[in-house]
Amino acid sequence: MVQLREIEADLLSLGFQILAVSADRPEKLTVAARERELGYTLLSDSRMEASRAFGLAYRVAEEVVEAYRGYGIDLQDASGEHHGLLPVPAVYVVTSEGGILFQYANPDHRVRLEPGILMAAARAAVRGR
Repeated sequence: MVQLREIEADLLSLGFQILAVSADRPEKLTVAARERELGYTLLSDSRMEASRAFGLAYRVAEEVVEAYRGYGIDLQDASGEHHGLLPVPAVYVVTSEGGILFQYANPDHRVRLEPGILMAAARAAVRGR
């Protein structure tokens, strides 16, 4: 999400609306949006319904849950749920009618989409309108 800031203004100038979906519950997102001064909308998928529908939900291994706790991250508290799921990070460029023009997902959460690739996809989507 940090890399999105690099191209946020460019995406908006192309006419895109930016929505981010998080596994955190709404109360946590409100605090995060305020603290990070986000210029885009954060939506909660704490029940993982959207993530499951997109095929992005995966069960977090107990040793990973424990490792997160060691870093001060409590997944159950963050989501408010007991499902033990997280979403694979993903990016979509979607039409206003719901058509998906571009998608990127990588199960390795450390590998994120490069902003330049997303901008190229957004520009291509605008040219194809």
